[in-house]
Amino acid sequence: MKFKTALLVLSLAAAPAFASDPSAPKTREQVRAELFQAIASGDMLGGGETSMKLNQINPRLYPSAKPVGTPKTRSQVVTELEQAIKTGDVMAAGESGAKLNEIAPASYPVQATAGQSKSREQVKQELAEAIHHGEMMANGEDGRMLNEIYPGLYRDSHNVASDSAPQSGERRF
Repeated sequence: MKFKTALLVLSLAAAPAFASDPSAPKTREQVRAELFQAIASGDMLGGGETSMKLNQINPRLYPSAKPVGTPKTRSQVVTELEQAIKTGDVMAAGESGAKLNEIAPASYPVQATAGQSKSREQVKQELAEAIHHGEMMANGEDGRMLNEIYPGLYRDSHNVASDSAPQSGERRF
C-alpha cells in the first residue's frame, strides 16, 4: 500500500513537467514575439551572400549581448593601430579576407612564432610530402585540397606498397 501511495504522489508531482509538450506547435503570438526579439537584437541573417547576421554586419545598430570590458584610451588605440600597420596585421582591401602581411609577406617584418623553427630542408621535405599526397590547396574559392578534388590521383599515396608499381589501367605521372 505504501508503494502505491508513493507512486501516486510522485506521478502527481511530475505531471506538470510532462504537461507542456516541447514538440507542440508554437502559437502565432509566440512566433511573433520571437520574430520581434530577433529583429530588435539583429539576430537575423543579412541579405546577400555574406551569411552573417545583421548584428555582425553592423554591430553599432544593435545592443551588445556581451559585457564590454574597460574602454581603451585614444592613445592606446592609436598605438595598436600603428603597430598593426607596421606589421601588416590589418585587413587588405577586397573580398579576400586576408591580411596585408599574408598577401605580401616580404613587405613586412617576420613576426616571431611560438613554435620551434624548421630548417630549409625540413620545409622542403614537408612540401614534397604534401605535393605527393595532394595536401595542397586547389585553385578556387572553395578551399578544398587537391586530394579531395582528384581522389583518383592521390588514392594510393598513403600506401607505400602501391607506390612502387602502378595498378592495372592506372597511369602514373
